[in-house]
Amino acid sequence: MKVILQKVKKASVSVDEKVVGEIDKGYCLLVGVHKESKEADAKYLAKKIVEARLFEDENEKLNLGLKDVNGSILSVSQFTLYADTKKGKRPSFTNAAGAEEANELYNKFNEYLKEEGIKVETGIFQTMMEVNIINDGPVTIIYEKLSLGN
Repeated sequence: MKVILQKVKKASVSVDEKVVGEIDKGYCLLVGVHKESKEADAKYLAKKIVEARLFEDENEKLNLGLKDVNGSILSVSQFTLYADTKKGKRPSFTNAAGAEEANELYNKFNEYLKEEGIKVETGIFQTMMEVNIINDGPVTIIYEKLSLGN
C-alpha cells in the first residue's frame, strides 16, 4: 500500500458536485493498493500515520500528532498511485490491485484508522471524485508498506 499524506487546514471530496466527505484540520490521504498488498500493510500504515508527529507545538517544532490537535482524516482511494510510467506515454496500472481486493483493503485501512480513535471521512470508491484541499505547511509525506511474499 502507498499513502500520500497532506496536512490540511480543510479538505473535502465531492462526487457529482455533492460533498460526500469533509474535514477541518487533519490529513488528506490518497490511498493506493498494490496487487501484493496485505491486511498487515493496512494495519501498519494506519498506526504509523495516526502516530506521526506533523503538527507544530508552541516552539513551532513538528512534535504533535493528530490526536493532540483533535484532527481528522479524509481518506480517498487512488489506484493511480501504482502507475508504471517506464514505457510509452500512457501509464500502466497492472501493479494496482483489482477493484474488489483494493476496496476491501481500503475499507480495512479506514477501519484501522477509526480503531485508533480518529474521525475518518471518505470518498466513494471507484467513482470520479473532486478533491479540494487547503494545505497546511505544505506538509506532504509518502508512506509505503508492501509485504511481498508474505
